[in-house]
This record gives sequence, C-alpha cells and structure tokens, in this order.
Amino acid sequence: MSADASRALVLAIETSCDDTCAAVVDWQGHVRSNVISSQGVHERFGGVVPEIASRHHMQLVNVIVAAALQQASVTLDEISLVAVTQGPGLIGALLVGLSTAKALAAARRLPLAAVDHLQGHVAANFLQALEPGKSGVLEPPFLCLIASGGHTLLAAVRDHDGFEVLGRTLDDAAGEAFDKGARMLGLGFPGGPALQRLAEAGDPRAFAFPGSAEHPRAGRRGALHDSLDFSFAGLKTSLLYKLKELGEARSGERAADLAASYQAAIVESLMVRVERALERSGLEHLAVGGGVAANGELRRRLAELGAAVHVPPAVLCTDNAAMIASAARFGAQLEYPAYLTLDAYATGERAM
Repeated sequence: MSADASRALVLAIETSCDDTCAAVVDWQGHVRSNVISSQGVHERFGGVVPEIASRHHMQLVNVIVAAALQQASVTLDEISLVAVTQGPGLIGALLVGLSTAKALAAARRLPLAAVDHLQGHVAANFLQALEPGKSGVLEPPFLCLIASGGHTLLAAVRDHDGFEVLGRTLDDAAGEAFDKGARMLGLGFPGGPALQRLAEAGDPRAFAFPGSAEHPRAGRRGALHDSLDFSFAGLKTSLLYKLKELGEARSGERAADLAASYQAAIVESLMVRVERALERSGLEHLAVGGGVAANGELRRRLAELGAAVHVPPAVLCTDNAAMIASAARFGAQLEYPAYLTLDAYATGERAM
C-alpha cells in the first residue's frame, strides 16, 4: 500500500455460500457501499444447493460488483486493493468470487488480499458505525462468538489480524441446527426467523432438550462440562424423536412449545460456553457475529450477561463483503502475479 494509505479504497467480494456480495470500504473502516444479493431459489429445496449457488454467483457477481462501485461513487481506477473470501465455504461458490477478484486485480496490477471467512466475521467489529450515534469500532482484546449456518466458534481476539480458537462445533453449526429444526417442524427456509416467530407463542420449559438448563446431560452438567466446544447433533435427533412420539399431537400449541424449547436449548448451549470462555480467558468484552446474532432470545440473554457486549448491525453479522474488506486492511497482501496461483479451500488451511 502507498504512503497515502489513509485514502485507499478496498473492493471486496464474498461468495462463500448463497449470497453474492461486494463492498467498497476505505482504510479507516468506513463502509462506502455493501451490496448483498440473496438467492431465494434455494427455499424450495429446504437448504442451499451448491451447484445452483455457484451458477447464480456466475450470473450475478459482475452486476453486484458494478452496483457496489456505483453506490460508492467510485470507479475501478480508484480502487487500491482487491479483497476476496478464499474460504471456508462451498468450493464452487468460492471459486467464482476468487476468479473474479483475480481478474479485476490482475487487469490493473493491483494487490490482492485473500481473506478467511471467519476472520471476516471477526473484522466486522473493526468497521465504523453505519449510522451516526451508533457504536462502531471494537478494539482488541475481546472474546468473539461466531454463530451462523456454517460455523459456530468462540475465539480470543487479541490483535487485528488473527484470533485463537477456544471452542468450535463438533458437528452441526448453531444456524444449521435452527434450519434443520425448522424443517422438521414444517417451517420455511431459512429456518431461524420462522422458528423464532413460532417460539414466541410457546413455553421454553415445556420440553427438556439437550443443551437446555432442564436437561440432565445439558449445559453446565453435560458431557461437555469442561469444554468450550459445541454439539448440536444430539439436539436435532432429540427433536426428531419427540416429534415421532407426539404424532398428531405435535401441532398447534404443542408446535409452539417445541419451537420455544428447541430454541432455548440452542441459546443455552451458546450462553453456557460464552460465560465459561469469559471466565477462563479473563477477557471483558464480547463480540457476536453470524446470522444467529439476530435471534431475539440470544440477544435477550446477552443483555443479561455481566460483560460489555458488542453486536454489529444485522447487515454486518450475516455474510457480507464489507467484513471481508475490513479484514483485508490488516492481513497480508499479494502483489501481481503471485496471487494468480491462489486456490479456494472449503475447510481447513489456506491453499496456494
């Protein structure tokens, strides 16, 4: 980056799942534009179909990049750095974004920053407030909970360019548990908002699911008693068995009770480990990211937590390119032509 880095602009692309995203962010973390196009086509399948997601990214990515530049009132000639999600995510979807970013950067001999999607969620906390009077940048150190459809983890963030994983899911992610539970209850996709709406009319103590405070193997007393890792597969199976047990009696008021109890179990599992991590790490601030951060019950429990809690605006919690641009400001930058050999990665370590 040049000596006049304070005036630099980052163009970022995010295509890790089913949202085609592009954003322009300046070097101080002000979001100049943040365009997100969601693929509603997946609703009929009850979940994201990777091949369909990839094809839609191919159709949309250039349009979304153009829209982000237009909203930011800039041209490609004014961009100083191109950033893109390298992984983890759906490999076909990631390759669309990565190939587009390479082409844009190479055509102008710009540097390129390949960003880890999870680091992006952490870096959403480094962006300036989107609205005047709202809280903006959260500086390290802090504990970060990322809970989304693809990822659930607790991380200690002690600087801007990395984090230490303290606990992660052993199976399903929290958002995935919401989606699968909603599907079993006959609700739509994505399932989190629909399940929350149904749960509002139910009793969260009606059923004792794994993870809930009432369950004998749950939370503070469970098999993961001393762990910061998460597990939601048993919860999903427990709901399935309960639905079979209730049969026709699972509709109406019973359905609302099931939704409320199931939601309470997910939230309890998250909160138990957040409290445990705060105590063990000695960190005093908590940041929350990922789509599950929009859940009302989780937000209520977070408000009761004896720690300072920072939740970015909802648009910065779900998948978006502004968070990728934010992370790129603090990470490594590759000069042309080094990044032409970059590959995407679905899970695990980065690939060159």
